[in-house]
Amino acid sequence: MLIRAFETRLMARPDHGFQLYSSGEEAVAVGVASAMRTGDRLLSGGRSIGAALACGLDSGQVMAELLGRIAGPNRGRAGRGHLSQPESGFFGAHAVVAGNLTIAAGAALACQRAGEGGVVFAIFGDGACGAGALHETLNVASLWKLPLVLVCSNNGLSISTPVSSGVAADPLSSLAGPFGIAHATVDGMDVEAVAAAASGFAADARSGGGPALLECRAERFTSHSSSTRETRPAEQVTAIRERCPIAHLSAELLRGAVLDETALAALEAETEAEIDRAIAFAEASPMPPAEEALHDVV
Repeated sequence: MLIRAFETRLMARPDHGFQLYSSGEEAVAVGVASAMRTGDRLLSGGRSIGAALACGLDSGQVMAELLGRIAGPNRGRAGRGHLSQPESGFFGAHAVVAGNLTIAAGAALACQRAGEGGVVFAIFGDGACGAGALHETLNVASLWKLPLVLVCSNNGLSISTPVSSGVAADPLSSLAGPFGIAHATVDGMDVEAVAAAASGFAADARSGGGPALLECRAERFTSHSSSTRETRPAEQVTAIRERCPIAHLSAELLRGAVLDETALAALEAETEAEIDRAIAFAEASPMPPAEEALHDVV
């Protein structure tokens, strides 16, 4: 709910900047983050808002970063494409397709050598499955039994190209098979299914069982980016939105009497209040001074 409300309010602003939104794919980020323990690390692709918030980054700081303010974790210079906060376990967004995968393998090697049971999770899109970096990462991770859980959030489209036109493997999780790596495909719109699969693979990785590849079949509710026109027919988008992971989980909790309508309404109100706070925090932060433009540039 927080991810959806955050992105909805950001999209409504004239200064939202260039964004890749996670709306529709929230269950992937939340399910994966629920499997994390202290000392674990999460890397994402450029569609990073959901992953960052699920990892526990403060919504006000994330909003400030996306609006280019110095109160952001990276002083407004990283944006959504390179957002990071390592001390919170979020080892960063990587704007280049498949750019986070080999880095995730390196982080997993560091966890393995530290011997403290840390696991690295890397969320990436289906477009990365056609990149050589994925196959190189699978190979090395298998050879060295790295504590690495690779998570493909498969929303069916690489911008506007269907997965079947770009990657021969079906399901995408089968790409791990030749490397002897455990793999599975789950409903990425079901947060409980994602959480269960991610937790199981993480437990195996912690015990020395090596890496895994989890494919989560999700849906993207918006166009590819804030600057990209929607290429899908309106009726298809309407049908996709009927699979909303938030509505699905809410209904399950109501049926199981875990929540009632009053409690659900309270959660929605708390979420909106948190976004109000995030926006106020970001707007109170100044833009970086001009002299910082070349900081950290080698």
